[in-house]
Formats: sequence, structure tokens, C-alpha cells
Amino acid sequence: MVDLYDLIHNIQKRPAMYLGRASISNLRTFLAGYCFARRQIGIPQTLQEQQFSEFQTWIQQRFTLASNQTWDQIILFFSQDEHTALEQFFKLFDEFTQTEHRSEFQPNATNNLIVVSGTQD
Repeated sequence: MVDLYDLIHNIQKRPAMYLGRASISNLRTFLAGYCFARRQIGIPQTLQEQQFSEFQTWIQQRFTLASNQTWDQIILFFSQDEHTALEQFFKLFDEFTQTEHRSEFQPNATNNLIVVSGTQD
């Protein structure tokens, strides 16, 4: 089974195959469906999914923005259109996964965060 970060990298290579249209909104919808399906069939959240739940907060800090907008809406706001926002997401995602605080993540933390939006379940 492909893990979340591999899936995101696969989407980056062939966005139309996974999303229908290269759009950040379609990406967020796809990831929400992926996470929903995993929860529905009882698959526990992986470490990568727990880490990705911090992406919302990281995006808000990265853009120095305190907002209730979701990560895709924030990236879209600072982009020209849906397609360029998707390209920007992949750059930001790479930056997010390379940040030092990633290694400081506590895998035993007991949080039930929704992976896509970063809000509490």
C-alpha cells in the first residue's frame, strides 16, 4: 500500500490521473476522501497522516496568517489560479516535510486531528 507522502508525490507526477483537473481544490477534496475512506474501514492514522495534520498550522505560520481558511484556500489566495496554486502546494509540501520540526514530532501524541484540514475531530 502506498503511504500518504508517496501518494502526494504520485499526484504531483500525474495530477490529472488522480484529480481529473490539476487544481488545489481537487487535491484537497481527494485527500479528504482518502482520509475519510481510511477512517470508515477502520485503518488507524499513520505517522505521516498525523504529521500532515500539522500542515494547516504550518501554512498559517508560513504566510503569517491567522485565519479560519483551509490550507488550500490560503495557498489559492496567494496564487494566480487553481493550477499554479497546486504547483505551489507541492513546493510548500516539500518545504514542510524538510523542516527540522518534522523530526521533533511525537509519534505517541494522542491527537485525533483531521489530516486534511488540521482541525480537531
